[in-house]
Amino acid sequence: MHTTKDRVRIIDSVVLANDWYLLKKTTFDFLRRDGSWQRQSRETYDRGNGATILLFNRQKQTLLFTRQFRFPVFINGHDGMLIETAAGLLDNADPEVRIRAEAEEETGYRVFNVQKVMECYMSPGSVTEKLHFFVGEYDDTSRVGAGGGLHEEGEDVETLEMTLPEALHAIETGRLADAKTIMLVQYVALRQRVDNDSI
Repeated sequence: MHTTKDRVRIIDSVVLANDWYLLKKTTFDFLRRDGSWQRQSRETYDRGNGATILLFNRQKQTLLFTRQFRFPVFINGHDGMLIETAAGLLDNADPEVRIRAEAEEETGYRVFNVQKVMECYMSPGSVTEKLHFFVGEYDDTSRVGAGGGLHEEGEDVETLEMTLPEALHAIETGRLADAKTIMLVQYVALRQRVDNDSI
């Protein structure tokens, strides 16, 4: 029985770009199920691993989102102002430690009762990133700053609150179109349905 590592032989790897993140083209031989070796080439985009968190206010029954300009979606038909859950790259930090800091940086709230709910690869055909998903609470007393992100990184982040029904409707209408955010909203909706409890 072959392990996956036994089925892959790296032939060559070339760096295509290494400006903001690392873009590489790798040529490798892959052992197919029929026993034959096939030469393939793939481009991979390595931007590091990340984390994201959906903030909820138990008292007000609201979810807190960010909204900021995203150039890649702007050039693909969106107005560019994407509604998202707070998120950021780990930069080798612990996922929970990093996402707590990122949430405070973007929203101005110090989150509590943080729980990890899953981790997954968001675009495994070309992007190496693994994303860690969290939920956590905020309330009016946990605001510790203005939020808005880091000016030096070009961030100009605003926040907006929605109820869970409003967020689900925003998914249906396409107003909420970010994959990680949709996954966390659906997670909360499913848990609410299964547990028959409030968010």
